[in-house]
Amino acid sequence: MSLVAGSYERFIWGFKLKPSINNSDQTLTLIPLFSYPSHLSQIKTVAVSGPIVASGGSDDTIHLYDLRTSSSLGSLHEPSATVTSVSFYTPPHLNLPLNLISAAADGSVCIYNAEPFVLFKTLWPHKKDINDLSLHPSGKLALTVGRDECLAMLNLVRGRRSFYCRLGKEASLVKYDLSGNKFVMAMEEKVSVHEAEDARLLFELDNQKRVLCVTPGENGLLYTGGEDRNITVWDTNSGKPAYCIEDAHSARVKGIVVLTKSDGAVDRDDPYLVASASSDGVIRVWDVRMAMKVKPNPLAEVKTKSRLTCLAGSSIKSFGRHQAGKSEPKGKDVAMEGP
Repeated sequence: MSLVAGSYERFIWGFKLKPSINNSDQTLTLIPLFSYPSHLSQIKTVAVSGPIVASGGSDDTIHLYDLRTSSSLGSLHEPSATVTSVSFYTPPHLNLPLNLISAAADGSVCIYNAEPFVLFKTLWPHKKDINDLSLHPSGKLALTVGRDECLAMLNLVRGRRSFYCRLGKEASLVKYDLSGNKFVMAMEEKVSVHEAEDARLLFELDNQKRVLCVTPGENGLLYTGGEDRNITVWDTNSGKPAYCIEDAHSARVKGIVVLTKSDGAVDRDDPYLVASASSDGVIRVWDVRMAMKVKPNPLAEVKTKSRLTCLAGSSIKSFGRHQAGKSEPKGKDVAMEGP
């Protein structure tokens, strides 16, 4: 299993999560794979699908990487503003993504074919900055929220906006759950849970402070982190907190990843390994089962000495090579520098 983080200092970081030899201690180690000054300015978002990594930054560029070889695959320059969100669509029966979807600060959404990475269509669902984008598990729909205080639904098959409504308040995050039957939106310290079919409000989850990252888990669990420095796990079926890791970091939590089996199959039992990244530069891996009893100690920890902004994870299998359709790498298969 691998973790990839982006930072304010334009570096992207990659780590491999390796189990300890002594399994009775349940200890893990985060082994550095690469660090690479990939963007000209701050990295805003990262996504991983198998061995393929995409990062978007405030330099109006998407960069692509191969985790297997720790090499650059090139860059995409179609976005004309800061890239605020990137997401892959990978069908369950495939090892590689079919599409890459990006959102930008000018209100645009770019849809790319992933073999090779060539722009298919650009949509304009918002009049102002898009704050976040979430793909439906089917790959046919996407939700976006923006600074225009609106929620939009995109039909990715037809390549058009199919729904648009005013929220009355700006949402910073939107995420489908793993089933696609619900979605959540974050507005400051509140997270609202909605039915996907009609956007009906089911619950409002009240956090102590502003929420900066939201990650869905199995069995209706939802992981949130933010300015309270905690990792809170919610049961979206009841609208109540399940458990919480208090003071998980010394600064804001900026990214959470629920880790799955190394063979790529999702564990249908509650996943217990969760990784978190903070603006203090630290990435930690937790056993969230312990949080129901006592405050757990991290199973693994690494200090990047960077102000981290985002986190993504992947399980690596055997994959073919990808190459960007319009790429401008710094050389052919440029190796990423070690930390």
